[in-house]
Amino acid sequence: MQSMTLTLIFAVFVAAALLTKLWLDGRQIRHVARHREQVPPAFADEVSLEQHQRAAAYTIDKLRFGLITGAVGSAVLIAWTLLGGLHQLNGWVRDLVLPHWGGLAYQLALLGAFSLISGVIDLPLSAWSTFQIEQKHGFNRMTWAMWWGDLIKQTVLGVALGAPIAALILWLMGAAGRQWWLWAWAAWVAFSLLLMVIFPIFIAPLFNKFEPLNDEHLAQHVTNLMKRCGFKAKGLFVMDGSRRSAHANAYFTGLGASKRVVFFDTLLKKLSHGEVEAVLAHELGHFKHKHVLKRMIMMFVMSLLGFALLGWLSRQVWFYQGLGVNPNMAAPNDGLALLLFMLALPSFMFFVSPVFAYFSRRDEYQADAYACQQAARDDLASALIKLYKDNSSTLTPDPVYVRFHYSHPPASERLAAMAAL
Repeated sequence: MQSMTLTLIFAVFVAAALLTKLWLDGRQIRHVARHREQVPPAFADEVSLEQHQRAAAYTIDKLRFGLITGAVGSAVLIAWTLLGGLHQLNGWVRDLVLPHWGGLAYQLALLGAFSLISGVIDLPLSAWSTFQIEQKHGFNRMTWAMWWGDLIKQTVLGVALGAPIAALILWLMGAAGRQWWLWAWAAWVAFSLLLMVIFPIFIAPLFNKFEPLNDEHLAQHVTNLMKRCGFKAKGLFVMDGSRRSAHANAYFTGLGASKRVVFFDTLLKKLSHGEVEAVLAHELGHFKHKHVLKRMIMMFVMSLLGFALLGWLSRQVWFYQGLGVNPNMAAPNDGLALLLFMLALPSFMFFVSPVFAYFSRRDEYQADAYACQQAARDDLASALIKLYKDNSSTLTPDPVYVRFHYSHPPASERLAAMAAL
């Protein structure tokens, strides 16, 4: 009875999430299309009608592709769970690996097989996004060789980094008693913090070149800004983002002694020194208001709750059966529990995402306000407009879509908030 109830609840949430996504994407498409013939008055002096229409076309193409990926993702999810795909895969891997290599190897093989099949399913969609949509709108700079090279690197890194932490968590699930989830959570937190330290030093350079910022005038401005804001970084670096995309960005990365500031080369080509300083001041605003720390703490708290929930669900037979899998009778079920939990959770969390989006938008307003205190407000405003233009971000989003999905406020709202300061 409990398994049937879970099946029904899960099916309802999957269907509701898909239908809500389709409805929201449809609203956004129609709203952007209706406003494509006129540039909003607030941007008429900076954005041409051609640029506005190009942004509308790019937005609509991405959303239409999103309709396809959403439908495919939901179908694959149902196939893995209620239609018995994971049940079949588990049987094949268990019979092949368990008799010869034992329980831990079998569970790692199950995770690996699932990840491999899921990756193969996602390949055509990823390639279409890069070589059709991004290429059509002039953003893609990647060749097929580079795309395949990145895929191979990501796969090797996924195995090298993912297999040890997965093995540790699976071992804890089987050896640490009923409180295994607490130990597993602690291991995951330590692993996440370690990744933050090693990512800028060892991982990111595998995909891009990072060179010290050699513009002495800009470097001095940036250094003075960071001193005023009380922020210390290991260095200022320029990343060759133009090798893969025409999109521009800047970000902070690392933890502790590995913290560094990274500018895309595309950003430095498009913005003046004052505008770069204003964009960096915005990012520093996130640190000043401890947004990054708060998000880390929130992520760790939520993951603790998630591990605790998994610890309880993994002991319930109806949890497996309700999601289309019969638990093993003579083999550990920890790998199965992990996979089912990761498959089911996004559909339930989908309707919570607007809450996180709201807090993210609030943080952006605070970071903008801080940037206006530390740099020129006009520079920040002009930088935002340039980035919206160059990234073909729509200036006329649907308000309902914004409230549900946008982690950053629309351009019009950000500029209005800055003007009100």
